[in-house]
Amino acid sequence: MKQGNRKTRSTRRILDHINSPADLKGLELADLETLASEIRDLIIETVSRNGGHLAPGLGVVELAIALHYVFDAPRDKIIWDVGHQAYAHKIITGRRDTFHTLRKYKGISGFPRREESPYDSFSTGHSGTSISAGLGITTARSINGNRNKVIAVIGDGSMTAGMAFEALNQTGHTEGDLIVVLNDNEMSIAKNVGALSSYFSRKIYEPRFVNLKKNLENFFRSIPGVGENILAVLKRSEDSLVGLLTPGMLFEALKFRYIGPIKGHDLNLLIKTFKDVAKLKGPVLTHVLTTKGKGYAPAEKNPTYFHGVGAFDINTGSIKKESANEPPSYTEVFGRTIVELGAKEKRLFAITAAMPEGTGLTEFARVYPDRFIDVGIAEQHAVTFAAGLATEGLKPVVAIYSTFLQRAFDQIIHDVCLPKLPVVFALDRSGIVGGDGATHQGTFDLSYLRIIPNMTIMAPKDENELRHMLFTALAFDGPIAIRYPRGKGVGVPIDEEYKKIPIGEVEEVTQGKDLLILTLGSRVHPSLEAATELEREGYSVGVVNCRFVKPLDPRLSEMAANTGRVLIVEENTLHGGFGSAILEFLSDQALSNVKIKRLGIPDRFIEHGPQGLLRKKYGIDRKEILAEARRLCEISA
Repeated sequence: MKQGNRKTRSTRRILDHINSPADLKGLELADLETLASEIRDLIIETVSRNGGHLAPGLGVVELAIALHYVFDAPRDKIIWDVGHQAYAHKIITGRRDTFHTLRKYKGISGFPRREESPYDSFSTGHSGTSISAGLGITTARSINGNRNKVIAVIGDGSMTAGMAFEALNQTGHTEGDLIVVLNDNEMSIAKNVGALSSYFSRKIYEPRFVNLKKNLENFFRSIPGVGENILAVLKRSEDSLVGLLTPGMLFEALKFRYIGPIKGHDLNLLIKTFKDVAKLKGPVLTHVLTTKGKGYAPAEKNPTYFHGVGAFDINTGSIKKESANEPPSYTEVFGRTIVELGAKEKRLFAITAAMPEGTGLTEFARVYPDRFIDVGIAEQHAVTFAAGLATEGLKPVVAIYSTFLQRAFDQIIHDVCLPKLPVVFALDRSGIVGGDGATHQGTFDLSYLRIIPNMTIMAPKDENELRHMLFTALAFDGPIAIRYPRGKGVGVPIDEEYKKIPIGEVEEVTQGKDLLILTLGSRVHPSLEAATELEREGYSVGVVNCRFVKPLDPRLSEMAANTGRVLIVEENTLHGGFGSAILEFLSDQALSNVKIKRLGIPDRFIEHGPQGLLRKKYGIDRKEILAEARRLCEISA
């Protein structure tokens, strides 16, 4: 569907008859092409209302149709790396009528989920996993005597993940019967030789040519004395020609049969290629060139902006504006602050892993290009690269979403914290994130960082405190992390001058004798609102913005003893989080006769849904904090 050119459709679409991949099998090519257009319409209409990953989903519509047309899912396993690309797959596999619930609470997930459909053969959210999972499934099926096909679809961006190459290496070594489809939507590898390479690769790997090749090899090997030498010369010639005309030399070296690149929006070509590939044995990589945002002009023009997008106007492509008086997001505040601090601190070096816009580093990259790097989807490398910079006196800031930093846990321990290097971790999207669901909720970072020696952890109560914390972190001589939430700030005034926060020191916002609320980060202001309401009811409630999860302020034990009642509130899993740190601390202080209640995320993965709704459901919004605080106040000390 092109911008401003939405076609008039009959009452009954082809899409209305597609309830499973089996319904594709009898369609003619022209009908399949019409179906691709109808699927794009549905994706655009739904994402314009719900938000989501628009450009990646639009880019693989024909690819999804061709895969389901040729292969026999769910008996054949199709694994979509990351899942940004899985919208068309979901529509084809029986979720057309529920697609309008995409990313909504209790609706369908924006990513493949095994619990949601038998066609979602592997749950994905983080990138670079599909080839490893595919090889595991292939190996298990071989052991079990199952010969159905396994197809791993991976994007060119995900190929920057080291895990993808580890899996390619193992697949080639074991000669696993795995089909890898490389969805290349940048067209940067083989732009100039695509047509010739497409023809050449398809021809030499069609089944009859493969069989001929094997027969010739056997023939030459049967010639005494010289056969092997002739075969070696021919093999070198073939490899040279393939390497010259195609970008597949790397994959050939990893013992994959390389096919492509082929045009990813040519259904006829895709279907023919996959039919040929389905007859091959051993590792095969099919390189498919697609256009990110295909079929929607604004997304084609700016695929980065429309990669993950909120609700927008279909006709213009413009994002639906919020109130002009809305405060900036934490991401925006971080981005402005790091640019300002970059002018003051010439050693500041910013690093991100394929998310310069998402983490707010676009402007820093523009102003200080020599002090910025996007390492691609390679979080492990990002952390150890930062450690290397720190050994030479630079001040690296690693800006990565909370959920993605999990992937570099060993590097944080071994390469940063063990040698106590001054690396700053800026953890965006901490806590409950919303529509992207369980794979993207940042509810574990306080727990997985708190256990590491030499690590200092902060969480700002508002956007102004975020600025001061970043300033503090850059002056700190050791590993330090700042975690902050997705979404708008509180709307507080911004200080012109930066202030260094004493490490570990709490901020006693209000004092009270009936109850002490210990909290930090996004839960400080809701706790203050609850305390204000309780004050009107006649209770005296103190609220402490702890600011630090590690180290903790020694004064906390005296504060807790003074009230005898403590409510701990956090937006992190209760297991091993901020509340656990307080309990451990008070236990070590041998503090007794204090009634303590913790509010936080329970021991479960959090589903997708609006942030406010999920905070209410899990008991950490203002109303639930107020109710629990009231119950504690009513208990006699």
